[in-house]
Amino acid sequence: MSETIRVERPEAHVGRVVIANPPSNALGDGPRPQLIAALRAFDADTEIRAIVLTGAGRLFCAGDDIREVAARGPRMAASLAEFQTLYDLVERVRPPVIAAVNGPAFGGGLELALACDLRIAAASAQFSASSVNMGLMASAQRLPRLIGEARAKAMLLTGQPVDAAAALSAGLVMAVHDDDALQGAALDLARHIASRAPLSVETIKRTIRGDVRADDVAALVASADHREAFTAFLEKRPPRFNRR
Repeated sequence: MSETIRVERPEAHVGRVVIANPPSNALGDGPRPQLIAALRAFDADTEIRAIVLTGAGRLFCAGDDIREVAARGPRMAASLAEFQTLYDLVERVRPPVIAAVNGPAFGGGLELALACDLRIAAASAQFSASSVNMGLMASAQRLPRLIGEARAKAMLLTGQPVDAAAALSAGLVMAVHDDDALQGAALDLARHIASRAPLSVETIKRTIRGDVRADDVAALVASADHREAFTAFLEKRPPRFNRR
């Protein structure tokens, strides 16, 4: 895996993917398929129960690589389709994905954060639906679902950035941390999610997405992890879940 996409396992059951493509952590034609491959690998690894997605340095992601766009020609349609594959994959991977937004998230970078299950931000983070500035459209579905139509239109139609405090107030992020504390807070959150019953976590994520199955609750009731939760409660100890 190229160093433009760093794949890490900071501790048991937690994966971390770092976009490290300075200066803007753009997802051009090289890093984008590498990010897709990294997410698919974590999806297939049932030992991974939560994923942190973040950027290197002081910027989360600026979306596409503008330097490449003009030279793509007929390859542009394939690049846009691959972006959609990436966003849909983030939504659909088995483990929850936490966006640790360590700096500006603009255009396709904002859409990447929106596709994640949870978002926390550094105090210096900014969020901009900047595609309108480039004669394009992105985030016109995910952003209104998350923060409501009126707030979303203010971002989508102007392309102007909002800071971390405004993002928190709007519900775009669930928490704001000092810049130096963000990665630790993301790991704490991932660790907590990873300590919950994995089958339950995965079923909740899938159900919220709209993939409802008639036997979901019955399967959870019959699971060994459900029995372990009751046993641990009675024995007054932390449960030891095994995804069974």
